[in-house]
Amino acid sequence: MDAAGGRRVRRPGPGPPRRAGAPCGRVLLWGWALLGCAWCPRPPGAAAAGYALDDSGGLGSEFDGIGAVSGGGATSRLLVNYPEPYRSQILDYLFMPNFGASLHILKVEIGGDGQSTDGTEPSHMHYENDENYFRGYEWWLMKEAKKRNPNIKLIGLPWAFPGWIGRGQNWPYNHPDVTVYYIVSWILGAKQYHNLDIDYIGIWNERSFNRKYIKLLRYTMDKRGLQRVRIIASDNMWEPISFFMMVDSELHKVVDIIGAHYPGTKTVASALATQKKLWASEDYSTFNDEVGAGCWARILNQNYVNGNMTSTIAWNLVASYYEVLPFGRDGLMTAQEPWSGYYAVEGPIWITAHTTQFTHPGWHYLQVDGHLKDGGSYVALTDGLGNLTIIIETMTYRHSQCIRPPLLPFIVSPQKATFYLKGSFHKVKNLKMWYTKLGFKSANSTLFHPLPPVKVHEGMFSLNLDVDEVYTLTTIMTGRKGTYPDPPQSKPFPSNYKDDFNICNPPFSEAPYFADQTGVFEYFVNTSDPGDHIFTLRQVVVQRPITWSSDADQAISIIGGFKWVNVTITCDVYIERLGNGGVFIAGRVNNGGIYVRRSKGLFFWVFADGTYRVTGDLAGEEVLMKGMSGVRARVWHTLTLNLKGSSASGLLNGYPLWENVTLSETSHGWAAIGTRSFEFAQFDNFHVEAS
Repeated sequence: MDAAGGRRVRRPGPGPPRRAGAPCGRVLLWGWALLGCAWCPRPPGAAAAGYALDDSGGLGSEFDGIGAVSGGGATSRLLVNYPEPYRSQILDYLFMPNFGASLHILKVEIGGDGQSTDGTEPSHMHYENDENYFRGYEWWLMKEAKKRNPNIKLIGLPWAFPGWIGRGQNWPYNHPDVTVYYIVSWILGAKQYHNLDIDYIGIWNERSFNRKYIKLLRYTMDKRGLQRVRIIASDNMWEPISFFMMVDSELHKVVDIIGAHYPGTKTVASALATQKKLWASEDYSTFNDEVGAGCWARILNQNYVNGNMTSTIAWNLVASYYEVLPFGRDGLMTAQEPWSGYYAVEGPIWITAHTTQFTHPGWHYLQVDGHLKDGGSYVALTDGLGNLTIIIETMTYRHSQCIRPPLLPFIVSPQKATFYLKGSFHKVKNLKMWYTKLGFKSANSTLFHPLPPVKVHEGMFSLNLDVDEVYTLTTIMTGRKGTYPDPPQSKPFPSNYKDDFNICNPPFSEAPYFADQTGVFEYFVNTSDPGDHIFTLRQVVVQRPITWSSDADQAISIIGGFKWVNVTITCDVYIERLGNGGVFIAGRVNNGGIYVRRSKGLFFWVFADGTYRVTGDLAGEEVLMKGMSGVRARVWHTLTLNLKGSSASGLLNGYPLWENVTLSETSHGWAAIGTRSFEFAQFDNFHVEAS
């Protein structure tokens, strides 16, 4: 996800009416497709275009699979808090072969304690002498994916890095040996603690690469027995990595795959000249309605047809973060309500299935042009053992615009297409057919629907193609549209929510529903406290990370309903830093993700020097009230914040500390907790009540 591109694509209006003149209605068009008949009448003046599918002259590029990204960042944050059976159902729709998306690749963020789009993900090494391979949820997610599909490929890629790596600089390459040690430790930890084999490793998401670092990474992985791990570079644009690979033979040798983001289905001459595998290593990132499904259908085919890309990876896997954060619902499916259990299997899941359920990494594309005469595209793949899969898409311009890059207008029209099976495919008699029609006029889409087999007569069959359709024709008979009973109904976040963090062996390092936006808040066992605060939530990042985005200067974790207006928030707080330490609770917080620095709301701060402050912003620049509180570090205190209408008041240890503060800028938003800076601090007995 590019931090600079934070606006959802605007939906254009309805497209032009369907072209008239075909003598048969929609039902007959379906009938023609079902029969695959070459004798069907054609629209006046129309001729069937012919497309040969032939393996006798050799095969095209090797297919590397379709995947999705968890992270970049914190995009799967709420998924882990779903109750069963709904959490397992969501995972099945994503990863189970022949059920839903049936993904071939899972790409995860190597957490770096920094903001990476919709939140921060914890590092396995917060500090130089610290290693913990059970933080966060990406380890769990990779294991769940492998449980369902042992053959799924795994990719790791950093967005941010812990601050200690930079040795005081916001840069990971000044000491490449340190950064290599950090990344290789993550790969080795995946195997040692979770029995996960990482297949590919990236460099630094959408930021600079360093040739010395890449070479040292390859050398060190080889030395540590990780020869099987392939390097993807540079998860940005085609250039300048392609240029440097052409002039640096050692770099060319160690980079296995050139990965570009949002390539618009195009590549460049220098990338092709490297003769390396080319991937769209991040793409899609579009609101997951029908237009998002159309975007995904178009680029899954055309990334290869136009750009010779043999893998396409969607950002993101599942929209499992608060929707009002940047790029809400830009996942293949939506699961953002663990408190209710509601989730939605969106169109992009079934668009993915059109390819993934009938191909596997290691198959090969056929050598075809791939462009349909009247718009749209097709690809054909084979396992080299007689199986054939053809995927056709006829997405129109208005109905397939991705969030980026800008799409130039084009025309797609209803058409008849005749396919000629040659070479080893000439003897194929039947092809199973799966069909999708994205419904922009009726608002009723047909998604991944099985139709009767197409009859192949003497190596030939024809289809009448309408616009905004996807067809898969295949010799593979194992496809399935998996289903579960409807999940529970959607509900807002509970209006009365408490968490005392009293859990001895938490399954995850983060408390339910808290979404860290700067810093990392983890369950903590406070063995020095003999009283009621043994189990707490602790902010643990004490040095500004090497940032990918514009992290705030304060640590903050949000929770709750974005539409909350009148709230009472109570939390016990414990400042650990003497002198200049500080903590806050907040309500009506209106921003997060890559925009966290600009967060407004009502922030109630207390500091170790005995003062308090009330501000209208996270940065603490808009001071609404201040004074003495008597708060001390390393003593537990209870803060209460009341927000009602345009007025706010605060209590300390149950007694009024300030009141009659007028709220002017934000009318609603999340609740939050946080710290003055990157410092240790603890929180306990959190309670929010909204009305």
